[in-house]
Amino acid sequence: MNLVRTAMLLAAMTALFMGVGYLIGGTGGMMIALVIAAAMNLFSYWNADKMVLKMHHAVEVDERSAPEYYQIVADLARNAGLPMPKVFVIDNAQPNAFATGRNPENAAVAASTGLLNSLSAEEVAGVMAHELAHVQNRDTLTMTITATLAGAISMLGNFAFFFGGNRNNNGLGIIGVLAAMIVAPLAAMIVQMAISRTREYSADRRGAEICGNPLWLASALNKIAGSATRVVNEDAERNPATAHMFIINPLSGQQMDNLFSTHPATENRIAALHQMVSEFDAVHAQSGSARPEASQGPWSSRTRNASKTSVPKAGSWGREGSDKKRGPWS
Repeated sequence: MNLVRTAMLLAAMTALFMGVGYLIGGTGGMMIALVIAAAMNLFSYWNADKMVLKMHHAVEVDERSAPEYYQIVADLARNAGLPMPKVFVIDNAQPNAFATGRNPENAAVAASTGLLNSLSAEEVAGVMAHELAHVQNRDTLTMTITATLAGAISMLGNFAFFFGGNRNNNGLGIIGVLAAMIVAPLAAMIVQMAISRTREYSADRRGAEICGNPLWLASALNKIAGSATRVVNEDAERNPATAHMFIINPLSGQQMDNLFSTHPATENRIAALHQMVSEFDAVHAQSGSARPEASQGPWSSRTRNASKTSVPKAGSWGREGSDKKRGPWS
């Protein structure tokens, strides 16, 4: 089903890209757009994850530079039956996280320093379990390619503004230019949003299963949503086509659960997770075990009080020779 969904998405975005080409340059413009779209699809499949990580200045870390964060991801990947992904940190005060990669064997997860410094170990586990759920569901391929093509469509709209349409080649002149500038980017955004909103609920549910306690992710979402709107993520503002990849919308002014939201309303997601608690308790009751709590979870030996954690200096994550300051759990 995920492969079919990805194929349909690529076809829709490619058709939209070609339509913009036709509006600007008629048949010739459409054929040029087709060639460009085919090249971008191929390029995105192999390189979109690297591009997204670079856009957000993500730095790769390991068990030496971020021991507890790395171990949490390793434990969760083992719980999910996934290969160990590459682990990144984004030096950004806004608490947020995302996953990327074309498949589970080539996946990466990234968390911001704002998230690592403000959440407990269990809450971090809930967030990273959500991201690994995206990896397991192969949402990451869809997300990265969508982000690349949506950005390209917006760029093509800007191109139309500066160079205008070609009425002599069956283009629609100024009408085509206006449609390319306004309608096409809006259509691409709606495709992104529709996909994002449905997959977030699915990833929340699977993430709760991976970490073992829905309340960990519910608590994390509540904290992240409360901080994300107050802290500007400049990299995300410069690259809005990647907003749907984050666990919480990193852009300002997107709080409504409507057609123009990149994510479902956070309170709806939290409510769905709370509803899962009784299901989890029933499953654990049948197996004779208890749902893991913060004091008895797999990371209990590393549970910390976030208020006692010193914030790492900017750029200290993942740097060679940084023996004293490797992050909040060093």
